[in-house]
Amino acid sequence: MSTTVKEPKAVMTGQDDATSLLPKKLAHSRPLFDREIAGRAVRASFAKLNPVTLLQNPVIFVVEVGAVLTTGFLIRDGFTGAGGVVFSFQIALWLWFTVLFANFAEAMAEARGKAQADSLRKTKTDALAKRVTASGKIEQALSSALRSGDVVVCDAGDLIPGDGDVIDGIATVDESVITGESAPVIRESGGDRSAVTGGTRVLSDHIRIRITSNPGETFLDRMIALVEGAERQKTPNEIALNILIAGLTLIFLLAVITLQPFSAFAVAQAGSGQIPSVAVLVSLLVCLIPTTIGGLLSAIGIAGMDRVMQHNVLAMSGKAVEAAGDVNSLLLDKTGTITLGNRQAVEFLPAPGVTDAELADAAQLSSLADETPEGRSVVILAKEKYSLRGRHIPEDEATFIPFSAYTRMSGVDLQGRQLRKGATEAICKFVIERGGDVPRSFQEMSDRISRSGGTPLAVAEGSRVLGIIHLKDIVKGGMKERIAQLRRMGIRTVMITGDNPLTAAAIAAEAGVDDFLAQATPKDKLEYIRKEQAAGRLVAMTGDGTNDAPALAQADVGLAMNTGTMAAKEAGNMVDLDSNPTKLIEVVAIGKQLLITRGALTTFSIANDIAKYFAIIPAMFMAMYPALGKLNIMGLHTPQSAVLAAVIFNALIIIALVPLALRGVKYRPLDAASLLRRNLLIYGVGGIIAPFPGIWVIDQLLVLLHLA
Repeated sequence: MSTTVKEPKAVMTGQDDATSLLPKKLAHSRPLFDREIAGRAVRASFAKLNPVTLLQNPVIFVVEVGAVLTTGFLIRDGFTGAGGVVFSFQIALWLWFTVLFANFAEAMAEARGKAQADSLRKTKTDALAKRVTASGKIEQALSSALRSGDVVVCDAGDLIPGDGDVIDGIATVDESVITGESAPVIRESGGDRSAVTGGTRVLSDHIRIRITSNPGETFLDRMIALVEGAERQKTPNEIALNILIAGLTLIFLLAVITLQPFSAFAVAQAGSGQIPSVAVLVSLLVCLIPTTIGGLLSAIGIAGMDRVMQHNVLAMSGKAVEAAGDVNSLLLDKTGTITLGNRQAVEFLPAPGVTDAELADAAQLSSLADETPEGRSVVILAKEKYSLRGRHIPEDEATFIPFSAYTRMSGVDLQGRQLRKGATEAICKFVIERGGDVPRSFQEMSDRISRSGGTPLAVAEGSRVLGIIHLKDIVKGGMKERIAQLRRMGIRTVMITGDNPLTAAAIAAEAGVDDFLAQATPKDKLEYIRKEQAAGRLVAMTGDGTNDAPALAQADVGLAMNTGTMAAKEAGNMVDLDSNPTKLIEVVAIGKQLLITRGALTTFSIANDIAKYFAIIPAMFMAMYPALGKLNIMGLHTPQSAVLAAVIFNALIIIALVPLALRGVKYRPLDAASLLRRNLLIYGVGGIIAPFPGIWVIDQLLVLLHLA
């Protein structure tokens, strides 16, 4: 057997080049009120009338109970011939509409997720796979028969049969079925771009894949389950708000229940007046309790996850989206996140007394078995600059030394030559141990490269230092501007890297991050996050490598890159399908938008309820207490028209706010005080004003149409 210098083909890098940092929409995102989605939501609205389902929303459950009671008394009055049947019928009808409109808001948000899930299901096929047997032969197998640990091979044109890691080769892959991005991406062994997703297609070359998932447990399966939103758990803030509005509902329920005996006593004492009917009391209760926010709360949370998905980010839970809105610190992995990920050899710098050609020859020989992108770039640079083309080396004449995290170097023993390349400190130690000397200019050359933001890779032959390979990291275009935008949002950015402090400082300055952590091990990342969290900060992290997995799991928001390893995607609570680390800006904005939308609509709902008290209570009780007529400032015609107008307005305002709940309130980077003032001025004042003209217009129409 022999080892041949590999000459990697030029391939399109697609989204991995990060030439555009603008967010891309999913190919399967749809208009807000798409006909199919709206039809599905209408059907789901009726299905959600099930009391067991509505128990999860106590406010709307109370409205449904009131609708059932009103309907029951309406049927009784219809059989007994009692008066006021038309009025009770209209009240019952609009109470049911209130429940249905609230259900529709939630169903619309869920239907968008289910439509996306349907699109993803269409991509699932039981393709034929070329499985490698224990004896090394290739056999045909259905993708549904593959198990974790199986090895398959894929050639150009093949569908990748399941989630896995590339263990040999390099290929371009079409991932548009997952990301909506038409440009192909590179998947290769020996790096953090080795993960592949089932259902994507190989466009060129040949790769060998080790399957990492069992049927039904693939990344695509998890995507489908998550975007459907059927099992969405409420976030802590949402639960707290639910408890608050449930408490308000209970208080108003007790208050309204006491009105019946109190009214009966007042009528008996006065000898005149009318005791409010069940329909009137239920209407009053529904108008007093926070039905607006109760009907929209769930939709706001689901829509937040949907908006994240529209930016090609898969959120594993609503809690992750909400936490993103409160993030204080962001940890960015350097390689593949701040930089393009593949350091490239750009020049050979020989030591004193060594020729360029001699260094290039040794660098190439020591890189023959190095399958990393950096190793391949050394081979290519030697070939292009010094015409050192592929050579065949008999295996019995060479012993290849793989890279080790302990020795921090690799190389080859060939025909009595000990060729090594690796970290400067490791190579210096290797040379000194063999009786050699390290020139001072060599260390100065290494430091100069580090200060410039490059990575020095030293080369030696036995006891002799030959020189340095200059590897350069390329910061992604627009990164500095995006980091500045995060800073304006009040988020502190920290770059995490395994590089030495000099290299880290140069890259950090070029990218514009606030701080950096150099020579970081997985343990260092974990401890840094825990330290930030202990200080009361919420921490977000982006990463793509297996070594990022512990930190991604510990972070409050862990955004894993889809180009990264399966371990990273499993550990994070979000996956960026575009593999754009600065996508966290959009995620944070959506998280803040979710919190702002919830706060704005809660403010509007409470203000709206307060206004309704003053709008309808005087009109409802002025027959019993004529003095209250002076407070009927809108001049509502009768108690019946006032009650019915309020109930109709209460139902219509929910459906009117559905688009805002689904789209969200526009986010602007503001401090808390400014945001509170804006909420109070727009949604607080708006909530107080809206019921007065709304109820008055409806009251006028009811009288005009002789409905009350």
